[in-house]
Amino acid sequence: MSATAEEVTFFILAVPLLCAAVGVVISKNPVYAAMNLVATFIFLAGIYVLLVAHLIAFMQVLVYAGAVMVLFLFVIMLISLGDEHLVKERYRGMQLLGAAGAIGLAAVLSWAILDVARATPASLPPDFGTVKAVGRVLFTQYLLPFEATSLLLLAAIVGAVVVAKERI
Repeated sequence: MSATAEEVTFFILAVPLLCAAVGVVISKNPVYAAMNLVATFIFLAGIYVLLVAHLIAFMQVLVYAGAVMVLFLFVIMLISLGDEHLVKERYRGMQLLGAAGAIGLAAVLSWAILDVARATPASLPPDFGTVKAVGRVLFTQYLLPFEATSLLLLAAIVGAVVVAKERI
């Protein structure tokens, strides 16, 4: 069985994606974790391109790798997180909870993968995934969650500034 170019490209993108995602989790420096997250977002956008979801890939790079990560790095630098603020102790309970969560996630993912394998593909309208269709749904059906998200991001920025402000 020979691998197609799509499969090879998928693995070329998926392996560094997983490595960068692990780097986000195990990195002790918050700036390095944020930069690994940028790499994760970019590799994920490449996988979206393989799925012929060009709009989502573009939005992934523009919104997440661009705007949101700039915001994260700004907040990290604003509150001056360094190695001295990191907790050096490991809590056994948190490790066990994390392991239980990982096992639960693996079980749910395996159930979902088996369920998808049995499902029949749905027929999609011809304009599915276009900018016009996404904009129509986003600004009609999902307008309230869209605006609530923007207010939540604004509150997070204000909260970060308040936390980082020096106490007088």
